[in-house]
Amino acid sequence: MPLLWAAGAACAHPGQEEAQLKAAFIYRFAQFTQWPPPPPGREFNYCVAGDRELQDALRVVAQKPMGQAAGRVLVLGSPAEAGPCHVLVLGFSGRQELQLWLDALADSPLLVVGASAEAFRAGAIIALVLEPNGMAFRINHSEAKRRGLMLSSQMLKLAREVK
Repeated sequence: MPLLWAAGAACAHPGQEEAQLKAAFIYRFAQFTQWPPPPPGREFNYCVAGDRELQDALRVVAQKPMGQAAGRVLVLGSPAEAGPCHVLVLGFSGRQELQLWLDALADSPLLVVGASAEAFRAGAIIALVLEPNGMAFRINHSEAKRRGLMLSSQMLKLAREVK
């Protein structure tokens, strides 16, 4: 199954197109991740902090089921609200804000995806990076394993960088 996904937004403005593309990647990342027991139940929760356009784009992709579970998007205002999350998307680019969230949720089995290169340096498991030729992603595989997540080898092969 290809990880790349066409944005399919002919009439969207550039910021919306980027958000739609990031949301499509995040949906695929979730498909290629296994969580420690217990597995996600009847609901699969994508949680987003920051980045309003990405929140809206994730609501569209979350309408597709994740396995047997229905997708749902939760908008978070603080790390304390992340309890029901499976995927946490941090839409911040400031290191201090990213570090606050990552430190607070360091022991949670969350697939933490950052929407900026700074997120990778701060310790997110996956960081989406906009490059001149398109979207790429970097994976912190050690962090994923530490959180008990298993990432597929297909996803690891397609990453721009794996550490």
